[in-house]
Amino acid sequence: MLELGQGTQTPAGDLIKDVSEADFMAEVVEASQQVPVIVDFWAPWCGPCKTLGPALEAAVTKANGAVKMAKVNVDENQGIAGQLRVQSIPTVYAFYQGQPIDGFQGALPPSEVDAFVQRVIEAGGAAVEGGDGLAEAIKAAETMLTEGAASDAAQTFAAIIGEDPNNAAAYGGLARAHLALNDVEQAEAVLNGAPAEISHAAEIEAAHAQIELARQAENAGPVAELRDKVEADPDDHQARFDLALALHASGDAEGAVEQLLELFRRDREWNDEAAKTQLFKIFDALKPNDPVVLNGRRKLTSMIFA
Repeated sequence: MLELGQGTQTPAGDLIKDVSEADFMAEVVEASQQVPVIVDFWAPWCGPCKTLGPALEAAVTKANGAVKMAKVNVDENQGIAGQLRVQSIPTVYAFYQGQPIDGFQGALPPSEVDAFVQRVIEAGGAAVEGGDGLAEAIKAAETMLTEGAASDAAQTFAAIIGEDPNNAAAYGGLARAHLALNDVEQAEAVLNGAPAEISHAAEIEAAHAQIELARQAENAGPVAELRDKVEADPDDHQARFDLALALHASGDAEGAVEQLLELFRRDREWNDEAAKTQLFKIFDALKPNDPVVLNGRRKLTSMIFA
């Protein structure tokens, strides 16, 4: 694992900053393209915040640049708190590549704060297992899956789970292998059988998103017909949403994201923010460094915080 606190210490001022609505995009959304950013929503009158804040700062400082921290006073920045649906404080979100990837509410003991920060670092790829045989097996199984050998990949992922029952990457990979074999039910069963402690891991969430998209694809309409409806009436939000589903089902994730962004631009509140929900579902299902994800998240966050 990455050894925290080794080598030259990064100045705390570069790692921990007070952030306002004016610089939230730069200090959180854009900065998180390079390194995870933990955002602490607090207020001067909040007792638990006075305990949690210093514990977070200590853990972030100890990480020595693997993660950064932004402190947002909700009394002075109610717009940001509203956009992110912060309903009580302290609330903590971790951003990576422009999107919240983890978080919690309320104060935590220092040990759990340290574990949260380490989890965020790992999600950002800063903590790397060295010489790990299971990690190599995961890579091999992913290669099999990419090359179309889904059955072999499934067997390898299952074997890894036998060695490490808490391996979230193996559970996610096994579910995706079953999806590649057109067995949605089995993919869902795999995830339902994952231990509770890893149920919110990024790999599990990504597989869940792919399952939901696969189920949506079963009922997707014809692309040409839906495109004609949207061109005939650009304000037909349901037709545009259905077009996005159809495009994604046909393999055009970029086209689906474009339609959903346009729908969000026209009416972000439509159908309980269905456009944003569907965008996050697509982003979760793809790899974090996929250009469709990077470009889509950047455009969406620009709209949200405009």
